[in-house]
Amino acid sequence: MSEFTVQTDERLVVVDITDRVEAAVPADATGTATVFVRHTTAGIAVNEAESRLLGDFETALADFVPDEGWAHDEIDDNADSHVRALLVGPSETIPVADGSLALGTWQSVLFVECDGPRTRTVQVVV
Repeated sequence: MSEFTVQTDERLVVVDITDRVEAAVPADATGTATVFVRHTTAGIAVNEAESRLLGDFETALADFVPDEGWAHDEIDDNADSHVRALLVGPSETIPVADGSLALGTWQSVLFVECDGPRTRTVQVVV
């Protein structure tokens, strides 16, 4: 297992972490890599990392899950972040061949911050 941190500077932001995940895969690995975030208000997704699409993804999450009106907000005022992360999910499993992620042409590994700014830990298990 290997780990790295992702630092964000916005409450809701999508960051391409493909290069960092690729670097965590051993050169001789073949099988699968599971990318997992150990936080309940962040997630991992696989999709295209085109900048306008990432902005659209952020906008869609913000529009789909309103910031206010949640019962959990009485505890720590971040229920929207938990709900957004629940929709994204905490992990992705990606095929690995000869030490490289076997992603499709336009696929990237994306870290989705829902309660930033924060420093998060991402685990890669091959």
